[in-house]
Amino acid sequence: MNDLIQTVAVYALPVLFAITLHEAAHAYAAKFFGDNTAYSMGRMSLNPLKHIDPFGTILIPVLLYFATSGAFLFGYAKPVPINFGHLRRPKRDMAWVALAGPGANFLMALLWTLVIYGLVLGGVQEEFFMLMAKAGVLTNLVMFAFNLFPIPPLDGGRVLTSLLPNKYAYKFAQIEPYGFFIVMALVLLKVIYTWWMAPVMYAASLLLQLITYPITFLFH
Repeated sequence: MNDLIQTVAVYALPVLFAITLHEAAHAYAAKFFGDNTAYSMGRMSLNPLKHIDPFGTILIPVLLYFATSGAFLFGYAKPVPINFGHLRRPKRDMAWVALAGPGANFLMALLWTLVIYGLVLGGVQEEFFMLMAKAGVLTNLVMFAFNLFPIPPLDGGRVLTSLLPNKYAYKFAQIEPYGFFIVMALVLLKVIYTWWMAPVMYAASLLLQLITYPITFLFH
């Protein structure tokens, strides 16, 4: 129980920001490209309560934490409602709306990285804040990589559907009703993490290092 409380305390804020901004980014992008569905339903919001799913965001992660002793965690927020037919150029704009979520997570990973540098430069000795900042980087890199996996309804699946020729895009999109079960099976078999998430997270980490190189240069 003590481990759970400590884990929740460290990860609560990073996870809340990661989920909220991910979903809000989808809504903002959809409105930008012509679909007001999420906006009209109040989902274009930075209020976490608008995006939290009691079952997927709270209950499932807690149950999995105890069932697997913290070895496996999974959760989800309420998907932002998007009517792709309302987008100005549905097939093309679908990709941009999908990429907005992972893009927001990468941006947050960058901001948490800057927080780490700020804590070091500021001489902050409190370990809790450093753990939270590192949790922020990890959480957002995980969400970035996982959501880019190219199976619908994940964002990567939407992007791939957008890029495929119409004939193949239509057939590929038909996977969506079974996509969740396919993804969960691949997660349990550790296929997604080993062959997709780990390489993507590593590449994203290298990009973060490249972007923040001027700051690290100051440390030397």
